[in-house]
Amino acid sequence: MTQKVAVLGTGKIGEALLSGMLRAGWKPENLLVTARRAVRAKELHARYGVESVSNEEAAKTADTLILAVKPQDMSALLAELAPHVAADRLIISAAAGVPTSFFEERLADGIAVVRVMPNTPVLVDEGMSVISAGSHAGEEHLLRTEEIFQPVGKTLRIPEYQQDAATALSGSGPAYFYFLVEAMTDAGILLGLPRAQAHDLIVQSAIGAAVMLRDSGEHPVKLREAVTSPAGTTINAIRELEKHGVRHALIAALEAARDRSRELASGSG
Repeated sequence: MTQKVAVLGTGKIGEALLSGMLRAGWKPENLLVTARRAVRAKELHARYGVESVSNEEAAKTADTLILAVKPQDMSALLAELAPHVAADRLIISAAAGVPTSFFEERLADGIAVVRVMPNTPVLVDEGMSVISAGSHAGEEHLLRTEEIFQPVGKTLRIPEYQQDAATALSGSGPAYFYFLVEAMTDAGILLGLPRAQAHDLIVQSAIGAAVMLRDSGEHPVKLREAVTSPAGTTINAIRELEKHGVRHALIAALEAARDRSRELASGSG
């Protein structure tokens, strides 16, 4: 934690990482941030006590640079950073669909790049951050990356070729659950419940089911079967889900998300 880390692009994800590092024991003087707007820089300083600097200064002084800008802004950012980033720096990218080779081609020869796909629950310290090493990143760089992302949830190392699948499952994953809760809430209203009550029933059921999945060690089929009595209400609902092809639709949806991630990685726009 004596190394200096700069977060470039302190939007929601960047700020969540910054907050997580501080809670994990990083000192504000070892953390730098960049922000496009002066008012945002002042806000971050007031809230966290960290110094706001230019991208050039961050590149010159930080040992680790976390690039948390949008994928479409990454090329311009790297052009700005390239003259100032030494080969002994660690670059951590949190941009969806951008491969490590993209950074390696634009920065100093031999620079270590680690690609991370976090998801939005990092905002509540329950994120899933999937980590892949670039060509020149070793164990030391992966451990440093985990040290940054573990305070805001879990981390998982995978080979980079699996990142598109992980993006479909985990990066986009929270949206699927929100979509399901939205549909179930509408169903609750249709069945005669007030919206607020339907929402509370569904959200608590989702939290309980997630904790059981995480802590029980049981396969989801076994957990589902424990709720599904013969000729009961649940099996009738499951029959309708199967009849309407929900399982097939989910698989197709995740394949579409994976394919889009591949398009972004290839620069298809």
